[in-house]
Amino acid sequence: MSLPVIVIITIAAYFVLLMAVSYYASRGSDNSTFFTGNRKAPWPVVAFATMGAAISGVTFISVPGMVVAKGYAYLQMVLGFIVGYVAIAFVLLPLFYKRNLISIYGYLEERFGRSTYRTGAWFFFISKMLGAAVRFFVVCAVLQLLVFSPLGIPFIFNVIVTIALIWLYTVQGGVKSVIWTDTLKSFCLIMSVVLCIYFVAVNLGFSFGELTSAIGEHHTSRMFFFDNPKEGTYFWKQFLAGVFMAIATNGLDQDMMQRSLACKDTRQSQKNLIVGGITQFFVIALFLLLGTLLVIFMDSKGIAHPEKSDDIFAMVATHPDVPIVVGILFVLGLIAAAYSAAGSALTSLTTSFTVDILGAHKHGDDKRLTRTRKLVHMAMSGCMGLVIIAFYYLSNQDAISAVYTLASYTYGPILGLFVYGMFWKKPVHDRFVPAVCIAAPCLSWALQYALSHFFGYETSFELLIINALFTVAGLRLLSVGKASRPAVQA
Repeated sequence: MSLPVIVIITIAAYFVLLMAVSYYASRGSDNSTFFTGNRKAPWPVVAFATMGAAISGVTFISVPGMVVAKGYAYLQMVLGFIVGYVAIAFVLLPLFYKRNLISIYGYLEERFGRSTYRTGAWFFFISKMLGAAVRFFVVCAVLQLLVFSPLGIPFIFNVIVTIALIWLYTVQGGVKSVIWTDTLKSFCLIMSVVLCIYFVAVNLGFSFGELTSAIGEHHTSRMFFFDNPKEGTYFWKQFLAGVFMAIATNGLDQDMMQRSLACKDTRQSQKNLIVGGITQFFVIALFLLLGTLLVIFMDSKGIAHPEKSDDIFAMVATHPDVPIVVGILFVLGLIAAAYSAAGSALTSLTTSFTVDILGAHKHGDDKRLTRTRKLVHMAMSGCMGLVIIAFYYLSNQDAISAVYTLASYTYGPILGLFVYGMFWKKPVHDRFVPAVCIAAPCLSWALQYALSHFFGYETSFELLIINALFTVAGLRLLSVGKASRPAVQA
């Protein structure tokens, strides 16, 4: 049986299971189910789903390959994620639950005004659309290599088919479907990575003791980098960036927060976030351990390393010396990560665009809201497909770096808006806020260039913090009068 046929069968089998879970979750669903899951989701299920939600097709493809150039430096950032999750749990969650928000950007309207509210929603839209497209682009590229190119099928058709499948399973159930399909995804991911480690180790003839020794002694397994503050892998740069990246891309992201806001109350949602964040550390560690093992396998077989480290996992998984089951597990983990992440992104984009930008929930007509939501959901699917195709022809950066670089520019203003709103009391000139939020990323880029060109300083993901600080500084300049509104308390 040829590899394309095996991949197609694996995808079809997973999609049937995915649709069955989605159908079960979406029974009796309405607009409240789509937007908030009726706030009835059990926190242990949401925690398991949250852990998997942070792992996309990019993680599955790119993280194992990262060990070649950066070792386990990514875990420094993931340690920061845990601190960020704690901050979200005890600062942001009480704020959102107290206001019973459908979209978290509704807070910006209460605190600043309509213009700021729309600005936050548009920045989220751009952030999530680009980030989700990069993540799913990686998966489409791999499927193109393994399935569609051998069958003579163009990339555009590949994108249309995969986006259509994702639209199909999310169109009805929304957040509730996302939570349960994320749970399925988390199980498939962990199973795939663990079994891939096992089968590759067996192929190399390693016992468990030999496996741990080989990985521990390998040069790619270095985790902590304290020696050079100018480098992007320096511990404190990675750790602090991880703290604020988690707050921005989880706590201030409608996609990620829609799961937490589906819990019954603040207390249950806090448990979900903290447990999910700690679990995520160990799962990412598994991906990095697998990466070292893949490098050991390639070196032992005399296989040349590919130009792009993102290709390492796929190259080994489809190598003739590796059992076919590894290739199947690779495809299973990849599509589990990709379909769930893209489905979640489409749901959050639909929610934010319908509620924040169109304000369709304020009309009081449930049938009209349902019709608008479905049309927006279809439009978001088409838009994502177009962005994926654009990345296919324009991208030359490794995927995980591309995702966080984009996040540093687009989530910085959102982080700055929330920080100012929560910790400073003065109102601002609402109509000028969009200009501040556009200027901040431009100034961040200029500073990044200057630091690199004149001082040889490599700006890593701390660019997000710089971006947020520029935003806060701009808002301080726009502040007016006395503190007519108190800073928001949880």
